[in-house]
Amino acid sequence: MGVRLVFFFHPVNNHLEAILMSIDLLSMALNAALRAATQSISGKDFSRKRVLTPDTVMRLLISAEGGSLDKILHIAGIQATASALTQRRAQIPPELFRAVFTKFNSRCDDTDFFRGYRLLAVDGTAINLPRNPDAPSFVCNDSIPKGVNQLHATPLYDILSRTFADVVIQPEPKKDEIGALVTMLQRNDFEEKTLIIADRGFESYNLIAHILAKQNADFLIRVKQSRSAMREVAKLPMLELDCNIGFTITTTQTNADKANHYIHLQVPQKSKAGSKTRRGRWDFPSPYPMRFRICRFQLDNGEFETVATSLPASFALEDIKELYHLRWGLETAFRDLKYTLGLVNLHGKSDAFAEQEIYASLTAFNFASRVCHEVVIRQPKEGIYAYKIHFRMAVTLCKEYLRTQNADSNKLMEDIARYTVPIRPGRQDQRDLRVKGFPGFVYRVAA
Repeated sequence: MGVRLVFFFHPVNNHLEAILMSIDLLSMALNAALRAATQSISGKDFSRKRVLTPDTVMRLLISAEGGSLDKILHIAGIQATASALTQRRAQIPPELFRAVFTKFNSRCDDTDFFRGYRLLAVDGTAINLPRNPDAPSFVCNDSIPKGVNQLHATPLYDILSRTFADVVIQPEPKKDEIGALVTMLQRNDFEEKTLIIADRGFESYNLIAHILAKQNADFLIRVKQSRSAMREVAKLPMLELDCNIGFTITTTQTNADKANHYIHLQVPQKSKAGSKTRRGRWDFPSPYPMRFRICRFQLDNGEFETVATSLPASFALEDIKELYHLRWGLETAFRDLKYTLGLVNLHGKSDAFAEQEIYASLTAFNFASRVCHEVVIRQPKEGIYAYKIHFRMAVTLCKEYLRTQNADSNKLMEDIARYTVPIRPGRQDQRDLRVKGFPGFVYRVAA
């Protein structure tokens, strides 16, 4: 006989009112971000009163479900054609969708901490677009002779608060994840101590120097441990260890540099500070001394993992191992972003339309995640598993809430609490690494 779950909200009325107020404040913050963004639009395109105002179009894309544009308009109760929506979208630059995303984040103070640190994971993911050889996103090489269109998103993801903090979107041919992270470091001021957690592919002397120079910022980056590893890392024995390494970076090859065993970076002559070249980039003086920790730990399968970090010695090797493990939360967020929020099925052909939907999906993800943080469920007294909110259903309900005028936050909270899934710790499935192509559903696209 199955266990019956009972959902509840705290019996104290003041607590219930606080939860409802939090959801209302989230809605108000998103509305304020939309108003601030649309107020910057001017010109004859928006001088006449129309059904599809900029606010309406942006809200529609943030709350859009899968399916055709006609279906989306019908669900939202908007009397307009798909063609009209497409023409209206073309008048709204993607930067305004980004403005909504950033302003909404800035109005929400919901950061959680791990021993005083905000944890931000970074990685990149590709977003597939309909094929368009004339677009900047078109990729064609020996492995893809016919070519595909892709945008590459590199976000900063708050692991504990489960929200996206920032993102850089680039055409796949110009993908530069390290440069994207440097850009996000430069435009964000970290008011609290922040730990940047990254996988292999972000190991870069230049990136490490940028993080070390950033106030309140530390890093934890998985690095190579073979012969292709950093020179000082390759010298270390293959066993569990926790040590400090120090060296000096130089861009010259003088006799003094060689005598001092400096690490030489072959920086191209055309490279300069802030250059977008992926290799040989160096934005600091030469020579440049550098020092940080190297931690190597053994996994359950007997293999070793090596990470570079600037965390103090108060973080033991087990702490480092757990922090790197937490980075996996970004991978599950990518899965939700693509399949729960619907980024695998876009509603436009152009790169600009795809950027609009990426920012819209990130905003919808953050709104739903913050609402879920407020909803309380009661765990069964008897049962095998604990339960958590079913995020896919929560996203559907939050999108319905956003496109409904005078929506009831109490009903939203109750509806979300009805849908839960069991937490099964320790479950592991082998990763399916099949290449996924773009599903070319023509009926989805009206542009």
